[in-house]
Amino acid sequence: MNLDRSFFVPARSFLHSLNPLTKLTLVFAMIALAFFSFPWMAPVLILPVFVMGFIGKVQKQYSNVIAKLILPTVGFMFVMQSLFLPDGKTIIFTFIIFDVSLETVRTAFLTVSRIFVMISSFTLLLLTTHPSELMSDLTRRGLPGQFAYVIISTLQILPQMQAKAQTIIAAQRSRGLDTQSSFGKRIGALVPLVGPLVFGSLVEVEERAIAIEARGFTSTRVKTSLHEIPDSGLDKILRWGLILLIIASIVSRVLVT
Repeated sequence: MNLDRSFFVPARSFLHSLNPLTKLTLVFAMIALAFFSFPWMAPVLILPVFVMGFIGKVQKQYSNVIAKLILPTVGFMFVMQSLFLPDGKTIIFTFIIFDVSLETVRTAFLTVSRIFVMISSFTLLLLTTHPSELMSDLTRRGLPGQFAYVIISTLQILPQMQAKAQTIIAAQRSRGLDTQSSFGKRIGALVPLVGPLVFGSLVEVEERAIAIEARGFTSTRVKTSLHEIPDSGLDKILRWGLILLIIASIVSRVLVT
């Protein structure tokens, strides 16, 4: 099983040095605060997420993900919710047959802020944590191997598909396939590109099943690792601090409402 195909960016930073469980706790803390705390918390958390990108020294890769994935997604959601959410009273302007109200814009902004924080947090986790380290640390703490495999496979599916697609495109171009001319010819080139990608992925699934079985994946014996994941006192303090922060913010929200 190839663990090198991932979004992980090697660097020397504070985020890279943290234990994978600490970073995973940080992600869940950001999501919990954005979704279950006070409504104003989600927009406020956008700035700390940006700052963490610089702390982790992955601001370039993080900015690419924001520009290509996150902003188009949340932008589309913001427009759709602003136009189609009902019960707006304070009309800001009318677009064709749609009335855009202050209430729907506020609701849309809160929703996209929460989605932005959630996707950004997971993006930073992927950029600063190697999947093998995350899996090793979780299994060492008692997580069943089947769940760990599901997690690491999910984290790796996109980069693996990208790498395989680039290989197939290069191979088909070397055979004379036109993938860079008119839009119609590009559409026609999808079949010879998608076919090998799908069938290659199915073959890879079988190869993975054979590999993990050969390595004693289903064995009930206690497994050891050549690479020990460090878990410092600072990591433990940060994890407990984040857990207490989540509890305090949710309890205060309940008491206020």
